[in-house]
Amino acid sequence: MSRQDIYYWKCDRPAAFHGTQTRGAADAQIEQQLREVLQRHFVTQVVELSTGIGQGNHLTWNARVAGHPMFIRVENGPEKDGHLAIESALLSRVRESGVVTPRVYACDATRTRVPFAWQAMERISSPDLNHWFKQGRLDIPRIAFSIGAAVAQWQHITLPGFGVLGESMRGYHPAYADYFHLRLDQHLSFLVSHHFLTPSQSAEILVEIENHRALLDLDTGCFVHKDLALWNILGSENEIAAFIDFDDAISGDPMDDLSLLACFHDDAFLRRAFEGYQSLRPLPANHLRRFWLHLLRNMIVKSVIRVGAGYFDRDDGFFLISSGTSGKSLRDFTLKKLFHALHCLRAEAPL
Repeated sequence: MSRQDIYYWKCDRPAAFHGTQTRGAADAQIEQQLREVLQRHFVTQVVELSTGIGQGNHLTWNARVAGHPMFIRVENGPEKDGHLAIESALLSRVRESGVVTPRVYACDATRTRVPFAWQAMERISSPDLNHWFKQGRLDIPRIAFSIGAAVAQWQHITLPGFGVLGESMRGYHPAYADYFHLRLDQHLSFLVSHHFLTPSQSAEILVEIENHRALLDLDTGCFVHKDLALWNILGSENEIAAFIDFDDAISGDPMDDLSLLACFHDDAFLRRAFEGYQSLRPLPANHLRRFWLHLLRNMIVKSVIRVGAGYFDRDDGFFLISSGTSGKSLRDFTLKKLFHALHCLRAEAPL
């Protein structure tokens, strides 16, 4: 299917929130089909599979194929989406820009041999950085600086059009404002109908976004990861091993990825990320208001996902919830971040 009408896949796909709940026994049948397709593709009978630890909306396996370690992702949604092939190409493009990503050994998103899309990539033994962050062991100043520098590095990639990318690596939308406003009304209506926002709060947000429409007049889009978070970065306490999961990447605004970091982290983390960015690239004009505008848009989407997927009912074993806290804490944090972005956009506040 085309993602032309999608702002963010996890909440806007026809099967909204697919893969965000606990997976069931149906995985066993997929595993057998996956083993067989890997055997055919790599021309070997020696395929070992074990359940992976991915926390996104894909099914994941660790694999050894003819003795070679791999990490396998499967997209089995009813939409029969083939975007894994685009993401595989993006992983190579980002690596060519100088930012380390896993190598993709094979990908088949045609669903001609099996009823799902699959991707086999380099397995990197390091855990994600959220593992160290939740333990209080992450070297935040060093890591945040490195993340900011990586964002600046991959922004050397410019892409035609705006928004989600199609097979030609072109964004579906001729104007960035068209993408930015895509499904905005539906997202806010969802939050109102689920009593996360009041109608007056939703109206206030829409007015403030409209007041800053001129910031969306971009001539050219740069590469944006669009799901930049510690669980999508592998490494040690003080070193990044690889950036992963570019499934939601777009052609967009240079402040968008930095604003995604602000969905989770405080001003000290952000200042170091900005310093890392500026070590390679100057900040764009109106960078603060663009930063807050994108934080607001991203927090709207995060809120939709967290409400719709029931994240506020989870405990601290869930990757988004800090150790010793609860789903209620995540709900309070989400609301606070959203309205902080709204206030700071209005005031052009510093970090």
